[in-house]
Amino acid sequence: PPTNAGQAPGPPDGGWGWAVVFGAFISIGFAYAFPKGLAIFFKEIQDFFGTSYSEIAWVSSIMLATTYGAGPISSILVNRYGSRPVVMFGGLLCGIGMVSAAFCTSILQLYICVGFITGFGLALNLQPSVIMIGKYFLKRRPIANGLAMAGSPVMLCTLAPLNQFLFDNFGWRGSFLILGAILLNCCVAGALFRPIGAATASVKTQVTEKGTDALKEEVTGDAVEMSTLTDVPLKDKMEDEEEKDCCEKINQYLDFSLFKHRGFLIYLIGNVLMFLGFFAPIVFLAPYAKHIGIDEYSAAFLLSILAIVDMIARPTTGIIANSKWVRPRIQYFFSFAITFNGTCHLLCPLASGYTGLVIYSIFFGLAFGMVCAMLFETLMDLVGAARFTSAVGLVTIAECCTILLGPPIGGTLIDTFGDYKYMFIKCGAVMVLAGTFLFIMNYYNYHMLAKEEKERKSKEEHPTSVRTENEGRNNWNKETAQNGPELEPLREEQEGLKKEVNGT
Repeated sequence: PPTNAGQAPGPPDGGWGWAVVFGAFISIGFAYAFPKGLAIFFKEIQDFFGTSYSEIAWVSSIMLATTYGAGPISSILVNRYGSRPVVMFGGLLCGIGMVSAAFCTSILQLYICVGFITGFGLALNLQPSVIMIGKYFLKRRPIANGLAMAGSPVMLCTLAPLNQFLFDNFGWRGSFLILGAILLNCCVAGALFRPIGAATASVKTQVTEKGTDALKEEVTGDAVEMSTLTDVPLKDKMEDEEEKDCCEKINQYLDFSLFKHRGFLIYLIGNVLMFLGFFAPIVFLAPYAKHIGIDEYSAAFLLSILAIVDMIARPTTGIIANSKWVRPRIQYFFSFAITFNGTCHLLCPLASGYTGLVIYSIFFGLAFGMVCAMLFETLMDLVGAARFTSAVGLVTIAECCTILLGPPIGGTLIDTFGDYKYMFIKCGAVMVLAGTFLFIMNYYNYHMLAKEEKERKSKEEHPTSVRTENEGRNNWNKETAQNGPELEPLREEQEGLKKEVNGT
């Protein structure tokens, strides 16, 4: 057996971890890029079913909300079965959902097949990928997260022109069949998620099994003796332990004590507000370009431009975030990225023509990549790797409400005013507000953490005085002297004991 059989394996920060990053690159890429890439088909599906902008926006909205809202389910499955089978099952669900969508005859059926089934499959791809990176990396974690998150722009850059090509040659139904087959590659990505420390666990299991019988006999004998002595109290104790076990099982999968964590609550509120305007601009970028008279391939190319810049921005942001100047205050950098993102949307209505939209796509891709590269790193920085699985599950289920409402609200504004600029203004204002909130509250959080650390150090430097044995004896002598004749017999007895000890 290896010498470290009794120790928990640490993050290797390399080795097979880079294969895990590649698998996460594929899984995260599909999870984030696929709902945005489907926007290429929205204009044609809208004409086919005769629906409004807000109704067709529900397809991506439901898919994104399911991807985020199924976070706790994904966390529970990962804790129970591990990341590898969960991701492979998720890839299978994605393929089934898109193939079923090719035979839909109403917009409601698209909601179910594309929105719920495919969205749930993407949820089973997203969180296990992020969790596995946290298990394989510690020092290089921001870089690994940045590389894995770069899968989203790479996939979006590929899917945008590919979807337009598939639609021109096979229609939206044939395109959905082909996309369903492509999504099965998530199963291959999941196969790369080898559990860390599997060999160590098997050695510990073998060693444990050898002594199981003797241990059972010993424990059984002790239990019989204890039960004869304390039968009724033991039953009460077992009932209490059963109640504790139930709570512990729930808390094992989702750590609800995180809601007492100040940094986690600040992150949660800021992100819930941010996602109200995070995805709608991407969903409506290509339809907006078509609306002002730009041809289909040029409109799809705007998403490719956004994705190319995003592709460069994510690993670059990961390297910057890992530097010694930024990492200690990474929350400020995250707040700046969200505010920068919102400012781009506020300035978008000023863009006139295709050149203006290209410039907007470049800055939007930069801001979008910065936010996505730090989205999970900042959460792990706040709660730590041990509680990260539960934190991701709780955050995503809270975020799914605003993710669900964001694109339909944008579509309603377009239907009401007949102009896209109000949708961009709404998204920009919400994100600037979220970034400002996070910046102020993170400043407060850092201030409180510094204050608490200072108090802790002061307590360690000036500990409370504890009486030593000599001090206690001296004080006892003083008290006896003060008490006088009441303790005279005890004093005489003490003197007699001292004489005996000296004589001995």
